Amino acid sequence: MNIEQIFKNNEKWIAEKLKCDEAYFKNLSTGQNPEILYIGCSDSRVTAEELMGVKPGEVFVHRNIANMVSNNDLSAMSVVNYAVSHLKVKHIIVCGHYYCTGIKAAMQSKDLGILNPWLRSIRDVYRLHKDELNSIDIEDERYKRLVELNVQEQCVNVIKTADVQKAYFERELTVHGWVFDVHTGKLIDLKIDFDDILKHIMEIYRII
Repeated sequence: MNIEQIFKNNEKWIAEKLKCDEAYFKNLSTGQNPEILYIGCSDSRVTAEELMGVKPGEVFVHRNIANMVSNNDLSAMSVVNYAVSHLKVKHIIVCGHYYCTGIKAAMQSKDLGILNPWLRSIRDVYRLHKDELNSIDIEDERYKRLVELNVQEQCVNVIKTADVQKAYFERELTVHGWVFDVHTGKLIDLKIDFDDILKHIMEIYRII
């Protein structure tokens, strides 16, 4: 990648936007009012806005390795707080993707240095669903299933936050678990039954 080309691309992009709408950037600078918080993976192949076909200002985005939502991650918690309590988003999407290298790394018994604490949270997902995962003989299918289960667990982590719990009593807010298939380009709604998953734990996490 030629860094100078990026600036040329930027100038071209500006010209294209202004050609269609002379007030494009003036309007863009007035503020944001997105209805969606998207939490996805930092993988360079998975760009939130492009795969959803949305425009600047329509989605509030947070990305990290393997789309994790940890209560110990100040960055993720700050994003959830701002999106839910200040921007008042109506939808929260946790989107993983098949062939995620973060998930793959967590499945390996290796010392990966600074990544170890981060990957441990993914390994905890494996531990929670060990019986199901170990029953899958084909490694590639087990890998893909862990991607899906990790999305499910991160959605649960979102729902357990105080911001989301309070929002549920004030307005309509929906959490979605998706997977992006890098082989086909398709977004897949996992259609997670959160009521069934959460019914045994919300007596602990419900704050109101």
